[in-house]
Amino acid sequence: MLKRTLVREWMTASVISITSDTAITTAHQIMKKNRIRRLPVVDDGKLVGIVTIGDIREASPSGATTLSIWELNYLWSQLKVQNVMTRKVHTVHQNDPMINAARIMLESKVSGLPVVDDEDHLVGIVTESDVFRMVVKDQTGEVETEESQNS
Repeated sequence: MLKRTLVREWMTASVISITSDTAITTAHQIMKKNRIRRLPVVDDGKLVGIVTIGDIREASPSGATTLSIWELNYLWSQLKVQNVMTRKVHTVHQNDPMINAARIMLESKVSGLPVVDDEDHLVGIVTESDVFRMVVKDQTGEVETEESQNS
């Protein structure tokens, strides 16, 4: 079954995305509010990059500085996503087999892939959690929901 399962069956179609000129502080707030770890970056309708919580943490101000907290926060608020995003993004198409998406994530050491159409328009996202859910369903016939995870 795993070889016949397609990305479109497990991807999240309602993807939260941002533009490359989004302030990094705004991107961070969106991630925290929505409890997500990555945001596809879309300009003029096309995928141009991806920013992760790790990218944002790396861009965060260091405590080893002589700048005041206000100066640090001001400088950080001026930083745009385009300065820290990954531009060469691994992607999949919605009709690709999920096993291919899992292989790309494993080999590339990434935890999520934007799903694009032939014109690089964002149509979804598939993550390692989707792969885990797929495997659990394949092996047990059951899929753990977010509600049961939080119980």
